Amino acid sequence: MTGLEFVDAHVHFWDLDHPDLHYSWLMPDGEDVHLGDRLEELKGSRYVVDDYIAETRAANVVKAIHLNAAIGSGDTVDETRWLQEAADRTGFPHAIVAGSNLKDPEVGRELERHCRFANMRGIRDFSDGDDLVHPDFHRGYGLLARLNLVASLSVSWPDMIRTRDLALKFPETPLVLDHCGEPMARDDAYFVDWRKGMTAIAEAKNVVCKISGLGMRDHDWTVVSIRRWVLTCIDIFGPARCIFGTNWPVDRLFSTYDALIDAYTGLVADFSETEQRAMFARNAEALYRI
Repeated sequence: MTGLEFVDAHVHFWDLDHPDLHYSWLMPDGEDVHLGDRLEELKGSRYVVDDYIAETRAANVVKAIHLNAAIGSGDTVDETRWLQEAADRTGFPHAIVAGSNLKDPEVGRELERHCRFANMRGIRDFSDGDDLVHPDFHRGYGLLARLNLVASLSVSWPDMIRTRDLALKFPETPLVLDHCGEPMARDDAYFVDWRKGMTAIAEAKNVVCKISGLGMRDHDWTVVSIRRWVLTCIDIFGPARCIFGTNWPVDRLFSTYDALIDAYTGLVADFSETEQRAMFARNAEALYRI
């Protein structure tokens, strides 16, 4: 295990019995393009903040950022309220990245309601493709800077030029590229296209690369199989613009927490201690103001 403090930049908690929260992806008919049949192993489960704290106790996790999981809830602010209650009780999560549809004409009011909670720090929107250039999306996205919120987007390489242009249009809004830019395949041809896309999006200096979620398309991953994806992210963005997350407990389907942290630790071993500390903790602390 690493001796470095670790700020986990991507975790999820859920409680299927919560009366106000809905998790469409965890319902019996839920689907996920990354997880396929493995999603069945999560359906019907419960994973709350206390489970995460107990599971990561030996991994030197000092802080965590929660990305919205209650997809399909009637009011997205209900999840933020639930997470803030958990944070007030346990200290985790330290930052909340809530879900909102930035194309909604009423999103401004919703964002203000999210921001009534102390740990609110960002918005995750699943828009991709042509939605990224839609005027309604840009109108909603433009509200984030005023509220000091971080944007979190999951886009794959065909959308990276659009996403770069979005980031350049709104330079005051930090944009986190989730899950290493969602590499959907692991062959050499895909890697070449992915690297070109990553190089393009990195041209916008307000984009941060989150190294996480690689198990979702590499279910039997090893340190060798994820090496070039992790190190290419750092090569393109530099240690000052990379943060690490685990996508826990989703990526628990493919490894233990300790094994993943050990893999990350080994992969960054050739960087200076200052750079390692930045990628493992300091960058995320600064970005999310925690």
